[in-house]
Amino acid sequence: MAINLVPLLLSLITISIIFNSSAIAAPETTADSVFSNTTSQWLSYTKKHFNQSAIEFSIPTIIAAVLSFLAASISSAGGIGGGGLFISIMTIVAGLEMKTASSFSAFMVTGVSVANVGCNLFVRNPKSGGKTLIDFDLALTLQPCLLLGVSLGVICNRVFPNWLVTSLFAVFLAWSTMKTCKKGLSYWNSESERAKVRRDGDEDRIEGARSPLLINEGEETGKGKSRFPWKKLGVLVIIWFLFFSINLLRGNKYGQGIISIKPCGALYWILSSMQVPLSIFFTLWICFSDSVQSSHTSRNQDSEKDTGDVRTNNGESLNKFMLPVMTLLAGVLGGLFGIGGGMLISPLLLQIGIAPEVTAATCSFMVLFSSSMSAIQYLLLGMEHAGTAAIFAMVCFIASLVGLVVVKKVIAKYGRASIIVFSVGIVMALSTILITTHGALNVWDDFVFGRYMGFKLPC
Repeated sequence: MAINLVPLLLSLITISIIFNSSAIAAPETTADSVFSNTTSQWLSYTKKHFNQSAIEFSIPTIIAAVLSFLAASISSAGGIGGGGLFISIMTIVAGLEMKTASSFSAFMVTGVSVANVGCNLFVRNPKSGGKTLIDFDLALTLQPCLLLGVSLGVICNRVFPNWLVTSLFAVFLAWSTMKTCKKGLSYWNSESERAKVRRDGDEDRIEGARSPLLINEGEETGKGKSRFPWKKLGVLVIIWFLFFSINLLRGNKYGQGIISIKPCGALYWILSSMQVPLSIFFTLWICFSDSVQSSHTSRNQDSEKDTGDVRTNNGESLNKFMLPVMTLLAGVLGGLFGIGGGMLISPLLLQIGIAPEVTAATCSFMVLFSSSMSAIQYLLLGMEHAGTAAIFAMVCFIASLVGLVVVKKVIAKYGRASIIVFSVGIVMALSTILITTHGALNVWDDFVFGRYMGFKLPC
């Protein structure tokens, strides 16, 4: 781990030296002045024409809708919201400012998540004895820490300078993309080996290899069928409502809330800190719940049999108690980078051996909670262009349904759930390139115009 941090530390030190040396550098030469003036004019043009708070019906808007449709189709296959792609599309193509693009992204991610959850909520996974495809035990274990982590990450985003956020984003997302692609190749090879073994067997086993991986609740007739976990779903809704109430009462840093609270005042931070004991209470209660323990253990065993992973009982226990901590870190990074937690939770679940189809369904279920919380807050706090955002959300909803249908048919025909992992890798790679490029341009913008590039106060 220390070895992996060395390049990051060296790069940060180098960037700091460059910035500090540029502040005390000698007067520019004529060539440097011409280059600086040209860059300043280009950035001023970009600020004027591509950082608008309003969106109009135009060719860039239509192109943005088409690209959002494609992004939602790919994202739905991996069970992630696609917020990284949506923000890039709305800022670069539609020309919206970051604040407006973030509000649009919240609605679009909600549209994708609603389609995913609607299709997967009552779907059974025959590989796990007829349990629901969505792992409610995982969602219960991870959701409180994820919501807390996102809140902490948002605060860090206000404090950290843009160049540091961009550098961390590029390094971490590139590493996560590489790990996800390697995991996808591992699944692909395992599926190829199983297909080869089944090809040498009888016809029944061959048909079994091509049988649908997912079946609807009404199609399940086996006696081992489990009941739908309404109680767990109710607990998740309660967790969502409590976190939503705290955020709504607290408002944002501009003082927008349902009650009058001084931005970053004492009451503001008291309400913010209430999320910590709330998250700890629910996480400990869920982790020590007997029903969650037994169900989560059996789910892990099913995933291990399906993927060929072998872990000891100590390893399972370690994963159980380390998952909330790792999810908290993923939430912090998601809030810091402004992409939510779905894009970081999905690689985490894949790495610990959760089956791809279970990972996609569970991640989309968790993303629905965080994205809907943000979207409703934007509405209640007087968001402009809510109608246009709803249209983009509907576009993403339809695109997500199309993507889910296509992926389900491909998995049922070829028996390769690894395409879900590759979909996650594609979305992460595109998000890494687009957001890093956009962030680098903003950093250069700050450098050219001589803006402050150090750490800031959270308010």
